[in-house]
Amino acid sequence: MPLLATLELARASDADAIAEMSRDHIEAGLTWAWTPARVQHFITAEESLGVVARREDQLAAFAIMHFGDEVAHLNLLAVDPRYRHQGLGRQLVDWLVITAIEAGIFRINLEIRAHNEIARIFYQKLGFESLGLVQGYYQGRESALRMARRL
Repeated sequence: MPLLATLELARASDADAIAEMSRDHIEAGLTWAWTPARVQHFITAEESLGVVARREDQLAAFAIMHFGDEVAHLNLLAVDPRYRHQGLGRQLVDWLVITAIEAGIFRINLEIRAHNEIARIFYQKLGFESLGLVQGYYQGRESALRMARRL
């Protein structure tokens, strides 16, 4: 399989671009919660990591995941619209799964907007199962679908 993008750990200098992509493509319609400061905290904290996909020095996609003792939580994953439907999201999740297994994690949890059918189908294709709805998860205004993948 050809390399879709260069994957690397996110750097503190990526925080602004990641936060803006989150605001524009994940948090649209909500109050901006994943600000540059919050993103920087998560990509530099010992118990979490950020990974970015770069194409020709452009940030094409990113993911942020928090690691617990046995369970990881995929906080954010976004692909720039110019690079969608090319396998970058799958490439990021595959990298995170390998990293989680190496860290002794048994399950990855995540939440998506309940009405986001594209995301639900994407994660189901990657082995995530729906666990149920969480009412008011997004700032008390929008429900989330909780999903998980056993490793």
